[in-house]
Amino acid sequence: MKTNIFFMGSSEYSLLILKNLAKQFSIKLVATQPDKPVGRDKNIRPSLIKVIADELNIPVIQPKKLNDEQFWKTLQAYDIDLIVVAAYGKILLKKLLEYPRFGCINVHASLLPRWRGASPIQAAILNGDRQTGVTILKMDEGIDTGPILSKRAIDIDARETSETLALMLSKIGSKLLSDTLPGYLEGKIQPQPQSDHGATYAGLIKKEDGLLDFNQPAEYLEKKIRAYNPWPICFMGWGKDFLRVYKAEVSNEKHFDQFQRGIKNKYPCVGTSTNDIILIEVQPSGKKRIDGKSFLNGARNWEK
Repeated sequence: MKTNIFFMGSSEYSLLILKNLAKQFSIKLVATQPDKPVGRDKNIRPSLIKVIADELNIPVIQPKKLNDEQFWKTLQAYDIDLIVVAAYGKILLKKLLEYPRFGCINVHASLLPRWRGASPIQAAILNGDRQTGVTILKMDEGIDTGPILSKRAIDIDARETSETLALMLSKIGSKLLSDTLPGYLEGKIQPQPQSDHGATYAGLIKKEDGLLDFNQPAEYLEKKIRAYNPWPICFMGWGKDFLRVYKAEVSNEKHFDQFQRGIKNKYPCVGTSTNDIILIEVQPSGKKRIDGKSFLNGARNWEK
């Protein structure tokens, strides 16, 4: 049975899911977020989803709103049977959820009901979860509250960043979707109601959330640095500007007071409410990422 699919995604997590879905099904249309300024030069660049869709010769739309007339005119020009969503970044309206005959399917990067919401990968790392995974669900009007079709779990390594974990979950999600959709479309897999027991919510992350508060424990700050890599990247005040922190380790000792800067094993470190935290990889404002030892070579007043 031929099923025409409308795919909606905007992040790197969505990429492999789109590629694999296109091998198995007929994707008639792709939606992704509008192009945005990227990098220090602020040049407008297309999203990676748009680039991949173009390579696959699939039409792309980038609506600012999902309720404007042009969006619906475009959608109705295609005979859509199913909508597949993977980290699209906007809440779908009831009208859209009910539009295709097979509804809307979400490839969500957590083991629901844990970490409903916009940032499940970051939340799993930030909260020290030992496991996460992917849930395929049929979407309803709630935020990731719809009935579940399938799940697959993986362990979280203590060194994972959101970037590396998203790649792993993308691979798992693309395979799980391929395994699940045929049975769902044939009526062999029925959505099962999702329990609210143990539900947690991962809200939208803002750029300013990356600020490091050294009144907090070093263990939490190390997880936060991994959780917010590659975005928004954690940072601290440094001189008249800021210092981004890409990688850190928790020291086994406490030598410094909160916010006090020091040096340990030739790396910069900062005191926290528990042990000191060692800054392994950093980026001064306007410069390239470097290891902490190299940073100290040009930061003579680090300890002042």
